[in-house]
Amino acid sequence: MKKLTLFFIMLLAAVMTFAQEHHKKFSPEKFQADLESYITKEAGLSPQQASDFFPVYREMQTKQRKVFDRMRQMGRIKPSTDKECKAQIRQHDDMDLELKQIQQSYHNRFFGILPASKVYDVLKAEDRFYRQSFKGMRQRMNRR
Repeated sequence: MKKLTLFFIMLLAAVMTFAQEHHKKFSPEKFQADLESYITKEAGLSPQQASDFFPVYREMQTKQRKVFDRMRQMGRIKPSTDKECKAQIRQHDDMDLELKQIQQSYHNRFFGILPASKVYDVLKAEDRFYRQSFKGMRQRMNRR
């Protein structure tokens, strides 16, 4: 009986260790590093191009994140009247336009750092990275 109890304790410890190794918390820093590494590789950026490009890219992301945060805050509570709903929809539309303006402004800045073909490759690589990341997250969630 002692051997059986010891076996189950050891088995439980092994399962818990395995689960902890495969259920790590999301790290924004690691995600950003992985994104930049992926873009650098997929767009074929030289080390100099990457060092010139990514500070501006991160600046764009920071501005976009502020708008996304405002959108998320706004969407937490449903307005109680039609008038308030209409105002919130218009405000959301304005924020969508603000995001596009930020994007356009920074894309124009990117052209001063990289050739247009590299900017194109960066944007495609960014899109692929996000798609792969979210697909992976969805698959991990479905396994639970």
